[in-house]
Amino acid sequence: GFISWACWLNFIMPADNRLQYKRRLSYNTKSNTRRAHKTPGGKVVYLYTHKAGKVPKCGDCGAELLGIKAARPKHLKQMSKTKKTVTRAYGGNTCAGCVRTRVMRAFLIEEQKIVKSMLRNQEAKEKK
Repeated sequence: GFISWACWLNFIMPADNRLQYKRRLSYNTKSNTRRAHKTPGGKVVYLYTHKAGKVPKCGDCGAELLGIKAARPKHLKQMSKTKKTVTRAYGGNTCAGCVRTRVMRAFLIEEQKIVKSMLRNQEAKEKK
């Protein structure tokens, strides 16, 4: 049948479209984020949303670590260790590229020490 324009507007947007907080915190803070949700009964109520977790960053370069879930501290506590780390040296703290450069740097420094000591030994032999 025919529905008048005013009736149709009321159907889409009820006359009283104000929402009531469920909690006592009435300020629009980061911890008080919410979204409107329509219940099966047709009422529009607030649903409180959770803060999104962040992926941990590399300690050296600041890049996001791959293979690690983003979560808030409360959920990190409940998660298994495999979801919070990667099985590698410095896994969960440093990215793979930075670990590679660390290993290379340490290796080259050790090689340099060996070369220096060999040169010192050669010079000592030549002096004798």
